[in-house]
Amino acid sequence: MKEIKRVGIIGMGSLGILFGSYIYDMRGRDSLIVLADKTRREIIEGEGIFCNGKKYSFDVRENNEEGIFVDLLIIAVKATKLMEAIEASRSFVGEDTIIISLLNGITSEDIIGEKLGRGHIIHCIAQGMDPVKKGNKVTYENRGKLCLGIDDEKKKTHLDKLINYFNSIDLPYVLEEDMIYRLWSKWMLNVGVNQVVMVYEGTYETIQKEGEARSLMIGAMEEAKMLAEKEGIKIREGELLNYVKLMDSLNPKGVPSMRHDGIVKKPSEVELFSGTAIKLAKKHGASVPINEMLYEEINKIEKKYDA
Repeated sequence: MKEIKRVGIIGMGSLGILFGSYIYDMRGRDSLIVLADKTRREIIEGEGIFCNGKKYSFDVRENNEEGIFVDLLIIAVKATKLMEAIEASRSFVGEDTIIISLLNGITSEDIIGEKLGRGHIIHCIAQGMDPVKKGNKVTYENRGKLCLGIDDEKKKTHLDKLINYFNSIDLPYVLEEDMIYRLWSKWMLNVGVNQVVMVYEGTYETIQKEGEARSLMIGAMEEAKMLAEKEGIKIREGELLNYVKLMDSLNPKGVPSMRHDGIVKKPSEVELFSGTAIKLAKKHGASVPINEMLYEEINKIEKKYDA
């Protein structure tokens, strides 16, 4: 079995920096390529990237002039940039390249697979991390873990290769027997925590203490849980509470990805969360008043960006 030696990352947000810096530390600069357009490359190379106070000088590529295929491609962009990332990554994907997506939501693997080949995809969820990003600097206390799984036994060789790599660099992961279940469960969490912290313009502390925000988060998650069941994914009793406990364990000053977008006035992934919930509710004739309210409030916030 060919080992994973060269990794490519596209997306230098908080998760891209978190995992990129870790791979750099464990395997060295030559083991990692950061894919970026000209503007982003100039920023990364000019200002550098910092993670927990350490400066990193990544090998940044705009294109694949050398014809290099990466063994593992990590897509860590926001959903609004996914199609651009797919096209920018295409020339780095060879026959044996494994692709994992760190995007929120329940659709990115299907989109990537349709464009780059479903056989490359190992389903993945990133959870339990608490990075705080300010400009080109990221700090975190909890690295979290990656949840991995396959939707086709033909991908078992790719999964084994990925596990061997993660073991070799001591990167925490969990193998999921039912990865589609885990995707929907994580979506349930994101529907609650991302949107409520965004609306309250807060941090994880906002939903860690008893009060209106925490109740709103749980209510939004309960609506998502109901919709998952209507789609044939029965989220187990206690799963919602376990995710709430996970949020309680994070750095109170940390923020979820949607709040990062709000701070820098970027379009958020609201369509992945309440946007999707509203569409599913309409499909099933269900009611999701909390998600409808969150959708409206987040859109109000974003409309003010250009004001």
